[in-house]
Amino acid sequence: MLLSAEDTQLVLVDYQAKLMPVIHQGEQALANAIRLAKISKMLDLPIFGTEQNPEKLGSNDATLKAYCQKTLSKMHFGACDDGLVELLRAPAKPMGNARSLPKHIQRKQEGQEERNTVLIAGCEAHVCLLQTALGLLEEEFDVWVVTDACSSRTEASRDAAFDRLAGNGAELVTTEMAIFELIRSCEHPDFKSALELVK
Repeated sequence: MLLSAEDTQLVLVDYQAKLMPVIHQGEQALANAIRLAKISKMLDLPIFGTEQNPEKLGSNDATLKAYCQKTLSKMHFGACDDGLVELLRAPAKPMGNARSLPKHIQRKQEGQEERNTVLIAGCEAHVCLLQTALGLLEEEFDVWVVTDACSSRTEASRDAAFDRLAGNGAELVTTEMAIFELIRSCEHPDFKSALELVK
C-alpha cells in the first residue's frame, strides 16, 4: 500500500516548451516534477521522460530533461504505443560507465527483477498522461499518478482525468506523499536532503 524505492520507476510526460505556458498552474506542476526527479535520482530510481512530437512542441524543460536516463520521442498520445513499456521492462542499468564494472557485477545487474511500480506525472493530464497511465495499467504495472505534478489547459480537464484514472485502478498521490513514502523513515540517510525538497 506504500511506494517502495526498490520497485519504483519515474515517468515524466511532456513538460514541453510550447505546451507549458498554456497549462493551468503549469509552473507549480513543473516545480513538483523537478522535485520528483531530484528524489528519484537521490534514491537511484530509473527516470524516463517523454516528448510529444518534439519538432512541433519543443523539448522538455532542460532542468527536468537532465535528470532523465532517456527521453522517448513519441507521436502517439499514449507513450506505451511508442516503446515506453520496453524501456520500463528493460533490465536496470547501473548509473555511470557499466563497462568499467567487473563482469560478474554486470551480470548481476542485468539479472535484477523488474520494477513494476510506475510513479508518473505530466501534461496534459487528460490526454498524454491519461493515455500513457491507462496503457501502463493494461500492461499490469502498478501506476501511481502524482496529481500536483500534473495539469491540463483547464482545471476541469485535469480533474476529469484524475477521476477516470482513480476509477481504473491508479493510485493518486501528491509530491510530498511520494517523497515521504519513498524515504519511509527520518533515519534514512537521505532524509535531510528529502526534507529540503518539500520546504
